Amino acid sequence: MRRERVVVLALDGVYPFELGIPSRILGAADGRYEVLTCTVDGQPVRTNADFGVTVDHGPEVLATAGTVVIAPVSPSRVTAELPGEVAAALALIRPEARIVSICTGAFVLAAAGLLDGRKATTHWQLADLFQRMYPHIALDPDVLFVDDDRILTSAGAASGVDVCLHLVRKDHGSELANAVARRCVVPPFRDGGQAQYIEQPVPEQGAASTAATRAWALERLGEPLTLADLAGHARMSLRTFARRFKEEVGLSPGRWLIQQRVSRARHLLESSDLTVDQIAGQVGFATGASLRQHLHAAIGVSPQTYRRTFQTAR
Repeated sequence: MRRERVVVLALDGVYPFELGIPSRILGAADGRYEVLTCTVDGQPVRTNADFGVTVDHGPEVLATAGTVVIAPVSPSRVTAELPGEVAAALALIRPEARIVSICTGAFVLAAAGLLDGRKATTHWQLADLFQRMYPHIALDPDVLFVDDDRILTSAGAASGVDVCLHLVRKDHGSELANAVARRCVVPPFRDGGQAQYIEQPVPEQGAASTAATRAWALERLGEPLTLADLAGHARMSLRTFARRFKEEVGLSPGRWLIQQRVSRARHLLESSDLTVDQIAGQVGFATGASLRQHLHAAIGVSPQTYRRTFQTAR
């Protein structure tokens, strides 16, 4: 079994939580990845916490990586021009290597010119700063991660988990990615297009939640669920249910249902030999054409292309 070498670059001021994500997630993937951590000079670095980090590797291991992860640093350390030693380290990365940034790591890639002409994301609180510094980069501040060929950028903190699970799913299929998620006790799948940040006001005292209705709906995705069905199950008026649902989830009930159906369809495309029409029926789309339309809108590919990708990974 071929192990892919993943090298995580820790810069001065690194966030220790995000620094550990690649090793924790990819390291749980049944030995499919070898994760190494390096600094630009092989010396310890300070973190944004009250301790430093000592690593076993210098920048030379970047030249051996199939995937490089740029861990984030404190926003106060973000600069438009890369320090010389950082630029020199990045120059060691092979042209064919995959590069992933977490949170402010996108600023490092942008300063190095690696995001020119690409789509990208970063933490929503830093989106305005990023757009002022790099107006030529197509930033989407409302998503968890962006997969743009060999360059992937993710938002803050836990979105690093999402993008690492995405790598496992992309490389080896959903079965292994789901197993990794279970081992790490994290959600197995949050779509890259999911909103980063949901303004969630403190609920009124005694206010009912839509959580039970969402769980009920997930067990009945194959049925033609309507807003009236959902509101009826929650014992709320249509207007109250729609408002509370949006407050809790950040999406309308209809949009949420489509996302869940697409997610279920993706799992079936990866893990079964059902036809597109059969999958459409099982997840609640009226026709295979409807499934094709929604899948393409979500991830930009057809069901056949998606299936071939994950069959190859398996």
